[in-house]
Amino acid sequence: MVNRLIAARDRFAARHPEQRILIGSREWGYLQTGGTGPALLLIPGTLGRGDIFWQQIEALEDRARIIAVSYPSSGSVAEWASDLAELCDRLGLGRVTVLGSSLGGYLAQYFAAAYPHITERLIAANTLHSVAGIAARPPYSSDLDNAPIEELRAGFGRGLDAWRDAHPDQAELVNLLMAEVGGRIPEPELRARLNALKQGPELPPLDLPRERIATIESVDDPLIPPAMREVVRTRLKPSVAYRFESGGHFPYVSRPDLYVALLEEQLGLTVTRETWGDGELRAR
Repeated sequence: MVNRLIAARDRFAARHPEQRILIGSREWGYLQTGGTGPALLLIPGTLGRGDIFWQQIEALEDRARIIAVSYPSSGSVAEWASDLAELCDRLGLGRVTVLGSSLGGYLAQYFAAAYPHITERLIAANTLHSVAGIAARPPYSSDLDNAPIEELRAGFGRGLDAWRDAHPDQAELVNLLMAEVGGRIPEPELRARLNALKQGPELPPLDLPRERIATIESVDDPLIPPAMREVVRTRLKPSVAYRFESGGHFPYVSRPDLYVALLEEQLGLTVTRETWGDGELRAR
């Protein structure tokens, strides 16, 4: 049976092949649209390349200038933030709205704190506020440099299988993510992503007006518990906190139209909240 999500992603990837760029000693992947309008930098989580945001890019590429990145095979959160600032400069983006999800949300918070002069807006999505204690939890408790890659990938697979069992309607999403962790994300890149969080720095203070900060969360996110979501909001003091009633850890894939709508609002594009559906997305 054809997985419609994988097929749609692959069609997008064929039209928008990932470019590679060397920044310092690290090679990044990135997608760039030719649109005009506000600049939007998209940073995925551990289980995605830049094209994991294909549905948002397709909807907005004529109205915004979008850069979606794929992580290099080495580096730390601080080094990656510096690289992204350099990437923005090389591409002539000026000030950017930066959205990061999960690992990307932690990196986006660091980026916005370290480079407020180029951060137009911060959107921290389905993410965490601190890496304290993360080294004691699987898969981070493993020797991430030397553990067999099959062991690390199998750990993700067990979690994804459990999510598919609990949410059979999202089987296609799980299969998409299984393909990512199963090899579409190369081994060195996957290890680097895990190490970046395990060894992540404390987030520096954020000096952005609250009207330029937003958060995104899902009520049913299996990875970011309610207490952590509350601490993220408390730390960032967002002007808008978007909440998906359902969407799991990947609402940009599972609820793409609503995700586009909130991005339209954040980017100052035309949007009517009446299009948000029957309570599936709320803003407070």
